Amino acid sequence: MATHKLLLLPGDGIGPEVMAEVKRLIDWLNAKGLAQFETEQGLVGGSAYDADKVSITEETMAKAKAADAIIFGAVGGPKWDHVPYEARPEAGLLRLRKELGLFGNLRPAVCYPALADASSLKREAVEGLDIMIVRELTGGVYFGEPKTITDLGNGQKRAIDTQVYDTYEIERIARVAFDLARKRRNKVTSMEKRNVMKSGVLWNEVVTQVHAREYKDVALEHQLADSGGMNLVKAPKQFDVIVTDNLFGDMLSDIAAMLTGSLGMLPSASLGEVDVKSKKRKALYEPVHGSAPDIAGKGLANPIAMIASFGMALRYSFDMGALADRLDAAIAAVLASGLRTADIKSEGTTAVSTTQMGEAILKELQALHA
Repeated sequence: MATHKLLLLPGDGIGPEVMAEVKRLIDWLNAKGLAQFETEQGLVGGSAYDADKVSITEETMAKAKAADAIIFGAVGGPKWDHVPYEARPEAGLLRLRKELGLFGNLRPAVCYPALADASSLKREAVEGLDIMIVRELTGGVYFGEPKTITDLGNGQKRAIDTQVYDTYEIERIARVAFDLARKRRNKVTSMEKRNVMKSGVLWNEVVTQVHAREYKDVALEHQLADSGGMNLVKAPKQFDVIVTDNLFGDMLSDIAAMLTGSLGMLPSASLGEVDVKSKKRKALYEPVHGSAPDIAGKGLANPIAMIASFGMALRYSFDMGALADRLDAAIAAVLASGLRTADIKSEGTTAVSTTQMGEAILKELQALHA
């Protein structure tokens, strides 16, 4: 059995608490011989700044580049609001994405039947929801140059962020979306702002060309990103795979997240190009939720998004789709039993801690392997 190298980066806030539940799962998989994972751990974000005055050290970056996959918790918090811009906690995550070439961000939004009433929308609007948002992650306005703040004098300043996309960047993220759609319900919705942005005009043009050349069997539609956001709230089940740029993907995926009832429920994967020789790709897996410093250390955090992120690693990095399916089934079974962390608690359900939720999911997984 092949040994897979994992780098665990718990980060800040609730990151270490939810990562502990993934560690418990990894230890059980190793002990049962269902997989063989070799793990290392490092600091990132505010915890790295406290230790080394940087958001991620060169040593940790080297470990990240050597790992088969990175399991990432969360970074940031008010404690680090005034550190130098280049050392802010989020800079560590951005550096990982950029230097590892993690251009493709997959954010599923799935509404478990047991949680349909936790959504702010009516049950009939979200029950059975299963959307995949594919966000371009290493280009666009977050990385474009120039990126400056200029003092104009007389108390005036000018801030500039630059939206930049090249054809190849749009082509490769479009292919990720179309390939995923072929394994799902065979529909892609591309979202941009071609009515006011030149980058949106190019995005629309390139996605259309890739579809015509390589994916005629997949249904393709285009929506403006603002009306797409409206439709996500109005009738979310019309969507299957949504592909969009870095900025709009950031916003639209958070909208989709809340349709499911809680940010604490949703995982994500950030994937790089497939290496021609090794046939492997760099990958980082993280929950969509942030560091939630207000509840850190209180045992209130929901570990499901972190556990499900590890499930995505099983699926996309290690070709363990059957095991990932069983992990998903274990999560669904625990929710159906009525156990809830504070963020998804409702009348008639049982409140549990972070650790109790992790233990319950592992127990269900063990039962599926009995």
